[in-house]
Amino acid sequence: MRQTTLKHHRTGLIATALAAVLLLGGCSDPGHGTAEQGPQPELNEVQVLDDPRSYEGPSTAVLPDAAIDPITENPEQSLPTTVTSYGQDGTEQPVEITDTSRVVALDMSGSIAASIWALGFSDTVVGVDQSTTFPGTEDIETVTSGGHTVNAEAIIGLDPDVVITDGSIGPRDVVEQLSDVGITVVFVENTPSFEGAEELTRQVAAVYGAPEVGQQLAEQISNDIDAKIAEISDLVPEKQDDKVRMLFLYLRGNAGVYYMFGSESGADDLISALGGVDVAQELGWAGMKPMTDEALVAANPDLILTMSGGIDSVEGIEGLLAEKPAVAVTKAGENQRIVDMNDGQILSFGPRSADVLDALARAVYAPESLTATAVDGSHSWH
Repeated sequence: MRQTTLKHHRTGLIATALAAVLLLGGCSDPGHGTAEQGPQPELNEVQVLDDPRSYEGPSTAVLPDAAIDPITENPEQSLPTTVTSYGQDGTEQPVEITDTSRVVALDMSGSIAASIWALGFSDTVVGVDQSTTFPGTEDIETVTSGGHTVNAEAIIGLDPDVVITDGSIGPRDVVEQLSDVGITVVFVENTPSFEGAEELTRQVAAVYGAPEVGQQLAEQISNDIDAKIAEISDLVPEKQDDKVRMLFLYLRGNAGVYYMFGSESGADDLISALGGVDVAQELGWAGMKPMTDEALVAANPDLILTMSGGIDSVEGIEGLLAEKPAVAVTKAGENQRIVDMNDGQILSFGPRSADVLDALARAVYAPESLTATAVDGSHSWH
């Protein structure tokens, strides 16, 4: 129990830190429109770069299809049921669920709503966070603002039976107080990682009284990710010195917020799965830390991963290099080697994780094969 409590507490601290970053910087609303790449060759058929460390120019990773397909239709439920809700300090509290007809899903990355969708309970969702932008959610009310702040009045107005959240957006006490008006609130654990996505699926399914379908989806997510990592490994240079040195930057130029993401931020899982060298891990960085000139020079990445909204907020790559000259002296800056992806997708660990990895791998190792088309006029470099 001691290890479990520490794990939940550590996860909460990381989520709180990331929430603070997002609140400071605001968040570009990705909108419900999405960029889709359309039909493309299999990953093992793309033309891979001879030297991915030296490629010049930016790339945008785009999902071939942003939709989330449910693992089953009309999954069976067994209610009432009792689930565990996690406190900010790692404490655990039993919560009884009697009805899931109307559910509000809230977290920074939209992962909870995505999990509900993939489980087959999409028709129960009446309110979501602003990061939930995949097809089918266009007409669902958004109950968070640009700074990931919860609008309690909007939630109450939806008359939900259950609010499922992870504490990453808030203020948390405002969310907790929803129980005072008769709304059941469940805080789940949502670790930014592939394993965390599997566990989140199980927890969300438990809220619906459908643990079997939760386990089924968790296994599918795990199998899909393992298969995709195996595919990607064939694109990765064999020699360690030839592997791409990567760093994830969080950018909000309009607010002057620049952060580097290290271990347990989710970026480490992405970089590892992509077969890259995680320079943040190499330097011992944990969580999120403010971007400094000294740290960037020490990291000297070949490639920078970031959110599309972040690039837009600094007025493109040229704007970033002008605002942060230290980026310009890194190898990534010199080659303008920046790979961006939709804000609501790149760190949204969940049922689309394998697809996110596929899109990022193409942008890293086969950028000249990309034929992305922004179907709503949103950010795209190609």
